[in-house]
Amino acid sequence: MRSADPLLAGLGEQARRLQPRTVALRRALHRHPEVGLTLPRTRDAVVAELADLPLQLHHGLATTSVVGVLEGKRPGSTVLLRADMDALPLQEDTGLPFRSQIDGAMHACGHDTHVAMLATAARLLAGRREQLTGRVLLMFQPGEEGCHGARVMIDEGLLDRHGPGGRPVAAYALHVSATLPAGELHTRAGSLMAAADTIRVRVTGRGGHASAPHDALDPVPAAAAMVGALQTALTRRVDAHHPAVLTIARIVAGTTNNVIPESALMEGTLRTLSEPVRALLHEEIRRVCRHIALAHGCSAAVEIEPGYPVTVNDETAVRRMVGVAGEVLGRSRVVTMSSPIMGAEDFSYVLQKVPGALAFLGACPPNVDPATAPPNHSNRVAFDESAMAAGAALYAALALDALRR
Repeated sequence: MRSADPLLAGLGEQARRLQPRTVALRRALHRHPEVGLTLPRTRDAVVAELADLPLQLHHGLATTSVVGVLEGKRPGSTVLLRADMDALPLQEDTGLPFRSQIDGAMHACGHDTHVAMLATAARLLAGRREQLTGRVLLMFQPGEEGCHGARVMIDEGLLDRHGPGGRPVAAYALHVSATLPAGELHTRAGSLMAAADTIRVRVTGRGGHASAPHDALDPVPAAAAMVGALQTALTRRVDAHHPAVLTIARIVAGTTNNVIPESALMEGTLRTLSEPVRALLHEEIRRVCRHIALAHGCSAAVEIEPGYPVTVNDETAVRRMVGVAGEVLGRSRVVTMSSPIMGAEDFSYVLQKVPGALAFLGACPPNVDPATAPPNHSNRVAFDESAMAAGAALYAALALDALRR
């Protein structure tokens, strides 16, 4: 598709010409996935790919992050583009010729495609420095999968340290999805993704012989009662118009069939789309668990580990993203989501400080029904690499649009 906007014209075609390079980087990263905050091989691959471009490169201290700074021809504002780099602790089972060579690690969430798209976008933008009034921060981030990598980078000065352009005026991120048609962009204003907190409850009673439960204080019935009571509390205490999901996914107790254990451990997750509901349920979970434990003669130690905050897209940023995506991808390929999803994303930390937007880029493989395709985080997930050209062009277009003279 040819854009009617002269500033964005030709980006799609240029991204397609660079597609062999994009694919080569993506596959190199896919073969050697790294998990967590320390990704030295991935960092080095990114640095090597960007080495011939007119970028200032900054390395993280607490994590192996890379920040590329591209200065435009004229001074102006700053825009941030993010790509996360880490993989998941999964054993790949795709049969792809470039499948993971690292046991127990796989790029099952598509972060390898994000890195490759942003590196190609950097190349597109470097070729258009004359059209940039301001600067672009290229945020290559480790530790998105539960390690708070974005927060670490912000704490190290991501938004303030890299030159005189000031805090970014806009921030954008793309995330591929194997269950959306390839090349489509899906997003919405407001809450896009949920806050995610981890719940751990240890119920302590008094152990004993299974034949004489009256001589013990059995923590297992107390834990079982908590599961149902927590679901009831969620539906009775939270307005039905405010989505919340509470799942107890793991209960561990005992060592054999004829011994009442001294304690039982429950673990689960809480997903919410507003901070007031999140705070309310934190208190409700503690209250319900402690009182049910007392009713059974036991005690309960409740730990709620805060995860990522709600991912909130800025309305103006979404409007601009939708307009740019319509120019680059075609208006029929831009979809407004009817509701948020309950997954979580640590780009939320950036969006708490900078107006911006996250969107999902479809990458369902050809001849596969998106409704039945293995989803992100599956050890069988596969992504249509042709979508990366669209993503690279869109990343570059978002920066060019944000830094219009």
